[in-house]
Amino acid sequence: MMPRLRGPLALAVALTLGTGLAASCGDDDGGGSGKGKKLKMGIAVANYSLNFAREMYEGATEASKQAGGVDFKVVGPPNTDGPAEQQLFQNLTVTHPDGIVLENLDPPIFTRPAAQAVGKGIPIVALDTAPTDGSKVDFYVGNDNYELGGLLAQETVKKLGADAKGTVVVGVPNPGAPVLDSRAKGIKDTLAKQAPGIRVLGPFQTYSDPAQNYGAWQSQVNANPGALAFLGVGDADSYNLARLKEQRKGRYLTAGFDVDPKTIEAIKKGTNFTGIDPEHYLKGYVSTAVLIKSVRENDGKLPKGWFKTPGLVMDQRNIDEIIKRQQNVQNAYTWYRPQLDRLLANTGASIRPLKEAR
Repeated sequence: MMPRLRGPLALAVALTLGTGLAASCGDDDGGGSGKGKKLKMGIAVANYSLNFAREMYEGATEASKQAGGVDFKVVGPPNTDGPAEQQLFQNLTVTHPDGIVLENLDPPIFTRPAAQAVGKGIPIVALDTAPTDGSKVDFYVGNDNYELGGLLAQETVKKLGADAKGTVVVGVPNPGAPVLDSRAKGIKDTLAKQAPGIRVLGPFQTYSDPAQNYGAWQSQVNANPGALAFLGVGDADSYNLARLKEQRKGRYLTAGFDVDPKTIEAIKKGTNFTGIDPEHYLKGYVSTAVLIKSVRENDGKLPKGWFKTPGLVMDQRNIDEIIKRQQNVQNAYTWYRPQLDRLLANTGASIRPLKEAR
């Protein structure tokens, strides 16, 4: 049972796992697309240091392990850096050309590299962020992020009441990233419908770097001392808001997204009243499992459309279960397996038109 290591060491472990799997699973027949061929595949992520990406590449790595016979490589910059990830992705198309899962936070700069890869016959699956029209990528695995933002807003209304009056401050680490912007819009629209007395401020840029993120939220808390709630849509938002609330003994609500250990601890303690888990592990697993199956059984022809994946509200009722799930990768796979079996048994049931992705 391998512990879920964090940061750069986690990437090293993931890379080691990917390489080791190729050596231990399956026989290499040197050609063809059948099950006997050892496949060279990989995943590119926007920031391997942050929890959301780690969850995705752990799920993807587990899918390659379960399939067997896959040399699976994880690449990504240590900080959110689109051009750096772009170069790593292009390198991956050379070293691991049998199929790639691509997660990024800056879709426009990946349009041309993705299109070039597809043009060379490399199957590409877009993960977590929908592909641009010119990328030639037409299979996407991701949440309905507008819907997830709405879930966070609904939980907020439950706590504050539909007749609440005051301000709620919303933060977005990377404005312009469709995934994050959709979450913020879902929060804003849902609060407007369900609690019209609440005025939403923002979304303000809060940055993905944890230190910058803390500073950005510190400024917002200073500027809005009477706010009812502070809600973030990114990884570092959740735990930095909790940290500030504890330091200042704030009476406002705080909440955000993802399952960083510090975020889970904040929910367990009650500092954050809730959190939204986009189930990144599940997305990483599904995208890679479908990719491998398509290469082995369908000559690399992927499905077309948006494979919509679920999300989960975390609170005091289920946080102990989430804590156990997050202890190690084996627990994660065991916890997700019923969902994975159901989703992968009939992939068509989850696929919607790509143009509807948000």
